[in-house]
Amino acid sequence: MKKSRLLTSAATALIVLTAGFTSAGSAGAVDCPSGHFCAWEHANFDGQRANWSGDDGWWESYIADEDSSWANHGISGPGVKDHVKVYSASGQGGHMTICLTPGQEVGHNGAANDDGDSHTWATSC
Repeated sequence: MKKSRLLTSAATALIVLTAGFTSAGSAGAVDCPSGHFCAWEHANFDGQRANWSGDDGWWESYIADEDSSWANHGISGPGVKDHVKVYSASGQGGHMTICLTPGQEVGHNGAANDDGDSHTWATSC
């Protein structure tokens, strides 16, 4: 009976420890503030990050055409613009490179890589 309790305690400790590692493993995208859209210059949420809570028709030079991963941590609700559309030219011009749904985090997308110049919040993709 004593051995059984020891094994149960060890298993519980392992589960708790593993859960802690799982949360820490996704820390890159978690760094995007609530209510914001974020873009990183490298894949897997690495490098410099830019973040916005509203539309931006002309991205700063360090992230324009340098975006390689994205996270949409916008706030959702009825009638709320909670999707993010990224465009290949300033002023939401050119073609849409990627569209993120609420809560979506994309570590890399070959078609959208290094192509964003502006974005807008929308009610759908």
